[in-house]
Amino acid sequence: MTTKDLSLTHLIRPSSLSGNAPLLLMLHGYGSDENDLFSFASELPEDYMIISLKAPYALQPMGNAWYAINFDAQQGKFSDVEQAIKSRDLVKTFIEEALEAYPIDPDDITLLGFSQGTILSFALGLSYPHLVKNIIGLSGYVDPSMLKAGYESNDFSHLKIYNSHGSADQVIPVEWARNNKPFLKKLDIDLTYEEYPVGHGINPQNFQSFKNWLRKQNN
Repeated sequence: MTTKDLSLTHLIRPSSLSGNAPLLLMLHGYGSDENDLFSFASELPEDYMIISLKAPYALQPMGNAWYAINFDAQQGKFSDVEQAIKSRDLVKTFIEEALEAYPIDPDDITLLGFSQGTILSFALGLSYPHLVKNIIGLSGYVDPSMLKAGYESNDFSHLKIYNSHGSADQVIPVEWARNNKPFLKKLDIDLTYEEYPVGHGINPQNFQSFKNWLRKQNN
């Protein structure tokens, strides 16, 4: 169901808990919308409140994006970093608003992104780690140009990341995702990285793996 008028359109699945609940915040990929990842909601742990966001930039003829991509750029795909940073901070504002509006545990927020939503989740979590406990990044990569200046000095000691990618991904090359590991290890971040024999998507084994990883974070 959609609910309160906050800064971004969203869908919400309430938690089974009576008090403040852990939050799973979903960020969809380029050309999709808030319904995409939300289709997973019924399969995910009931104690989590699940909120799925709709990206702010409408695409034609349908779908939304967190930032524009110029597919005609000389070096392949060119991301509009200025738009990405605006979206990064818009999601930050949404989290702050949601903490006021809903019964959410402020110390237990997980970002779940796919593709462009993963890139934005990394940008948000690495720029403002005090807001985020976990990141589940599916089929995406860290873009350092989208990180807040001085991110290297942030405290990442509590942050845990699950990152997976398809070894046959034809949209985002698996080599880009493999660069995440040395980048995040340099920041001493707890990382689980996995690859699956799929393209730009999530197979059942991948889904089960990140679901098990998520369960472990609250045990």
